Amino acid sequence: MFWLGVALIIVGLLMLLAEVHAPGFFIAVPGTILLILGIAMLIIGDLDIMLASILMFLSAMGSIAFTLWFYRKLGEPEPPTTTTPDKLVGKIGIVTKKIEPGTLRGKVRVDSEIWSATSENEIEEGKKVVVKGAEGVHLIVEEVK
Repeated sequence: MFWLGVALIIVGLLMLLAEVHAPGFFIAVPGTILLILGIAMLIIGDLDIMLASILMFLSAMGSIAFTLWFYRKLGEPEPPTTTTPDKLVGKIGIVTKKIEPGTLRGKVRVDSEIWSATSENEIEEGKKVVVKGAEGVHLIVEEVK
C-alpha cells in the first residue's frame, strides 16, 4: 500500500508539472486529486485496495466533471454581431476618402469599420458626416455642420 501511495504522489506531481509547462492541458485537477489520494494513502496506511480504487475513480470522475463545467463556463463565446448599413443610420463617421456626388468611390469610417459612401455634395477627407440612409452596402451621408 505504501508504494501505491508513493506512485500516486509521483503521477500527481508529474501531471501538475505537465500543466505548468503546457497550460490548457486540463490535467491540474486530476493531478491534484492523485496527489491528495497518495498522501492520504501514506497517512492512513492500511486503506483497502478496493476502497482506494473506488475513491480514486470517484475523485477522478468528479474532478473531470467539474473541470469540464468550469472551462465551458469560462469559455462561453459571445454571440456574433453583424453590422448592417441600416443599423448605422444616425451615426457619426469620418470621411477617409473624398466623397464626390454620384460616385461610390468615397469612404467613411463609422465606429471601427470603413464603408463606401455617397452624398449629394462633395465632402473632403477628414470631415465629420452623419449617416442618412443606405443603398445596398453603400451609405448615404451628409456633412455635419
